[in-house]
Amino acid sequence: MHADIRPVPEPTPPTRSAPSAGSASHRPGSPLPGLPTGDEHELYEGYRRLREEYPLTYDASVGAWLLSRYRDVATALTDLRFTHGHRPGDVGCAAHLAPVPHAMRETVQRTAYVLARRIAGREQADLVEEYCRWLPSGAVGVRGSTTGRALLAGRCVSQISVREKALASFFANLLDHPVRLATLRTDPRLIARAWTESLRRDPPVLVVIRRTAAEVALSGGTLPAGAAVACLIGAAGRDPERFRDPHHFDPLRSDPGQLTYGLGGCPAVELAAMEAEYGLRALIEAMPRLRWADGFRPVASGLITRSPKALLVRPRG
Repeated sequence: MHADIRPVPEPTPPTRSAPSAGSASHRPGSPLPGLPTGDEHELYEGYRRLREEYPLTYDASVGAWLLSRYRDVATALTDLRFTHGHRPGDVGCAAHLAPVPHAMRETVQRTAYVLARRIAGREQADLVEEYCRWLPSGAVGVRGSTTGRALLAGRCVSQISVREKALASFFANLLDHPVRLATLRTDPRLIARAWTESLRRDPPVLVVIRRTAAEVALSGGTLPAGAAVACLIGAAGRDPERFRDPHHFDPLRSDPGQLTYGLGGCPAVELAAMEAEYGLRALIEAMPRLRWADGFRPVASGLITRSPKALLVRPRG
């Protein structure tokens, strides 16, 4: 996933469309909001303000126009009038559309169970340091088949750090909701829905860059060809125009969706989901009483990529 932000000269301003309901006009002399910073509250409050008041605004610090509404970000990530950038599952994955080899599937499953058993007897463990950082690396050991070597050579499957961060947020969301975790233990078929929901609510990559190849009309105005665009995945995933109660983690929601991965048959998308499923199954089997360590609360950090830096748990309950 392309997350680099390199400043570029400010392009010609877009043609403004009429402001949507609830938007605010910009007061001359007042500063325009840029890419949000700060803690969890400040970050998502900044996203809310951009979505509601400045759905298309230029941030000179990153050299790009900011898109924050779900429909605009989804357009930028899927419309062929945008170029420069790639997500696993996008159209550009056609060169390696092959199923994940059975040997790789077995390796991921075995790695998950080995890692889980290593920490199951501990009084306390850090799932980020001892689990999330090792599980995605398990697939790297599968190089025997031609298909396996081809998949590992691709830039999608090689994005291990993205999968690590996604796993950390996934486990954090479930440990924060013991009832949801118990539901998945009873009915593992729901794990895939929980994974999609975690990618929506807490994507591992908050910002990706695109560039317009032609003029494009969006909800906040019309961008000319050649404009650099920063797609705020984190803002789009919590857009109340697209998702009901968007800040709430709900694996059973009736309006699922995520923008971290595309919808194509890219093996990296399948591999990430596989790691989440086997990783969770191994944890709850080896540690049925798994819970947060006393007094611990996960804290996510990062403005371009984001995830908890630690997940302190009591494996034995």
